[in-house]
Amino acid sequence: MTDTLTTWIAHYRRAWESNEPADITALFTEDAEYRTEPYSEPWRGHNEIVDGWLEARDEPGEATFTWSPIVSTPELGIAEGITAYVASETTYSNLWVVRFAPDGRATHFTEWWMDHSDDEAEYEGVGDE
Repeated sequence: MTDTLTTWIAHYRRAWESNEPADITALFTEDAEYRTEPYSEPWRGHNEIVDGWLEARDEPGEATFTWSPIVSTPELGIAEGITAYVASETTYSNLWVVRFAPDGRATHFTEWWMDHSDDEAEYEGVGDE
């Protein structure tokens, strides 16, 4: 049985690659909040989330994303990830915090990220899910 976090991230990746509003809204409850940084003003509701997502969108195939779960319950998911943009040689460490509604959609999503493009360090323990 696939857990809520794994399913949600698979759907997030589909939306990330498609940039289709229907794929994006399917991830979130109607009153969800999406924070692109922990202390930023969130995008609230489907319209703001779709508008913000599409304004900041990545093009299909532009980034790779590997991740591993830290916490995964039906109500809360926390994932550690690495996002790499090949063309710009930019790499980010990510921590995603997702609070889930009973139907598996996100009520709150917060991205914590750090640009480590210039770091030479290897990041181990984060793999494909």
